[in-house]
Amino acid sequence: MKIAAPATLTGVYKNMTGLIVSLVFRCAAIGGRPTTGEETSELRWATREEVTALADEAYAIRVTDALDGANPPAVRAHDGVRLV
Repeated sequence: MKIAAPATLTGVYKNMTGLIVSLVFRCAAIGGRPTTGEETSELRWATREEVTALADEAYAIRVTDALDGANPPAVRAHDGVRLV
């Protein structure tokens, strides 16, 4: 997938139990084709409501924060499932 520059940072997410930090960017696709991989088994468009039903809170919030486009970016901590 090819994206337009610049991409906008929409959130920093800290997994407090796994000691992992994830950065999420909002961007526009300008070419290529999305594909599945080691961490992605399926791709599809989803509404905000579907995202919150499909994913654990710690992951759904990343999508809703990107949709909201808050400035400055969100900074959140979670335990791998729930926000803390």
